Amino acid sequence: MPQFGRLLTAMVTPMTADLSVDYSRTHALAERLLAQGSEGLVVAGTTGEAPTLSPEEKLKLFTTVVEAVRGQAPVFAGTSTYNTAESVHLTQAALRTGVDGFLLTTPYYNKPPQEGLYRHFRAIAEAATGRPCMLYNIPSRSVVNVAAATTVRLAHDVPNIVAIKECGEAAQVPTILCGAPAGFDVYSGDDATALPWLSMGAAGVVSVASHVVGPQMRKLIDAFCAGDVAAAAAWNRKLMPVFRALFTTTNPILVKAALGELGFDVGGLRLPLVEATEAERAALRKALLEAGLLSAVR
Repeated sequence: MPQFGRLLTAMVTPMTADLSVDYSRTHALAERLLAQGSEGLVVAGTTGEAPTLSPEEKLKLFTTVVEAVRGQAPVFAGTSTYNTAESVHLTQAALRTGVDGFLLTTPYYNKPPQEGLYRHFRAIAEAATGRPCMLYNIPSRSVVNVAAATTVRLAHDVPNIVAIKECGEAAQVPTILCGAPAGFDVYSGDDATALPWLSMGAAGVVSVASHVVGPQMRKLIDAFCAGDVAAAAAWNRKLMPVFRALFTTTNPILVKAALGELGFDVGGLRLPLVEATEAERAALRKALLEAGLLSAVR
């Protein structure tokens, strides 16, 4: 069993009507996610609208979620930006909030070479003073791919870099698993690839869809781990329309809309993100209805 569990959720950041962070709703959301099967939470990542959050807001979010979880599940804090020094400073400050580990996202916009990525991640991980760090490779947003060789090098050289949330090419997964030291975990960063990557030896998924289909995601993962591949595949087919519907526009626009449709409003989004269009909402409602989710609340 992976040390952090198999189903982690990349949390949205709830907002009030004036788009201030809603810390009370954040506390409730963390409790809800654990009750619905999440085994760990990632705070202030991409799904949490991290680029629009101030350092002070991030630190208060970390504290809020740690208090809500009460030690029942690991809490990973997103503390990396495209500025290494700033990332180190935020990581050091976040240590005082009681988080269990850190999510280190590939620097975006400044497009560093592989040696720059290596030094960036190493510097932040060393600032974490031994707490576990999970790399996050997402070339669709950051432009630069963290090469499998760079991930393997970090896994060997930096003892507290113990996992990666991988959203790159599928071919990188077995290369990382074969080259990294024992105990290094690969997580899918895309719900749609969770099952095929589990079949390659991945530990699990850092999920967005678990906001709305957490119990079903647990059934998919548990079935696969129990050797019932047919049942896991059936769940994957059933949930695929939801996975796709949540990503027909930029995340987290539609997962926030979905939570609202299911009766757990988490507010709007900060610019430059915007609300879902009515056409996007209609397609989302159709997917939720076909998955049997709306009938439970309407």
